[in-house]
Amino acid sequence: MGVWKHVAARSGREFVKHIVPAVLKPARTLWHEVIGFVFICFAVVFGFKAVRLYLDFSRGAGEAARADFVRFLIAAFCTLLMLYFGVTSFLHARKISRS
Repeated sequence: MGVWKHVAARSGREFVKHIVPAVLKPARTLWHEVIGFVFICFAVVFGFKAVRLYLDFSRGAGEAARADFVRFLIAAFCTLLMLYFGVTSFLHARKISRS
């Protein structure tokens, strides 16, 4: 009976040793791709808002134009930041899948 427990334990360890890395690698790749997609979606939303704020800024004058310009700068910064996060997440997913 003790031999069977030893064989079963060894088989279990071998199973985990071979299967877990084979499952985790695609899961990590998929996770980074999903996160990259979400960040790029946020970048598109911020980009549309930045374009609208730029158009408001170009039509406006005085104090309202200055406020629109500040909002445009914030939206442009958020757009670039989300785009950076999205692209680097996809690049990280590619790096994981190639290793």
